[in-house]
Amino acid sequence: MNTETQPAYRLAMGQMLVESGEAERNLGRAREMIQRAAELGARVVVLPECLDLGWTSSAARESAQPIPGRFSEALAEAARQARIHVVAGLTERAAERLYNAAVLVSPSGDILLKHRKINELDIAHDVYSIGDSLAVARTSIGTIGIPICADNFPDALVLGHSLARMGAQLLLSPSAWAMEADHDNAKDPYGSLWLGSYTTLAKLYDLTVVGVSNVGWITAGPWQGRKCIGCSLAVGPGGKVLAQGPYGEAAEALIPVDVELTPPAARGTLIAEMLRSKGYQGP
Repeated sequence: MNTETQPAYRLAMGQMLVESGEAERNLGRAREMIQRAAELGARVVVLPECLDLGWTSSAARESAQPIPGRFSEALAEAARQARIHVVAGLTERAAERLYNAAVLVSPSGDILLKHRKINELDIAHDVYSIGDSLAVARTSIGTIGIPICADNFPDALVLGHSLARMGAQLLLSPSAWAMEADHDNAKDPYGSLWLGSYTTLAKLYDLTVVGVSNVGWITAGPWQGRKCIGCSLAVGPGGKVLAQGPYGEAAEALIPVDVELTPPAARGTLIAEMLRSKGYQGP
């Protein structure tokens, strides 16, 4: 199949509650989100970062599973039952190391792609090792990269540029967006950092970029006492905002997004010429 000319279809952002250390409850919510997304007619659902145990949870040291393994298989079985692609963040055990990982699962339950977070925050270095590779997967719904949260920081966009040069049409990003407990969104609206990063890549490469955060209080780890607040965001080709999730530690939501892929405008060395034509001055 020519994935570059995929017609418009529906994607779902699964902005779910994640409780630190509560893998079974979290995976149960993920399965429900997957089924509901399929019922909405979505062909892919994007779920949050470290949805099994919570970002930087100390429970990871005892409870993290390999990929493939028990937690990833729970998502794979849900994908098989619902016949939908799933992108999700999981905590991965690999021998003596732990990784903040993401997987792309096919509607038949196969893991098509695994990514280990590269731009991990310094406060998480005692939990997670740093990923050392980037890749995309060519699927029936487009060519997909799955960078995780801070992999899309403005000062780490080299990672997004690299995935775009590999042919990515969608960047689907499990995330955990947290704020201080007393953050007032009316006075200080959340999201400008992500909007800037996503829009930059979307305009330069005509990508669709989607970030999905969990909600809920962080009850373990270095950010204990902060709240994850959703605000999941989808930006389409040309930098158009396609959808945004609600804000708040209790703002669980399943947000449908209609996406339309754009074929890559250039490949290989021609990409630099295309970027210069758009005013880009970087490498």
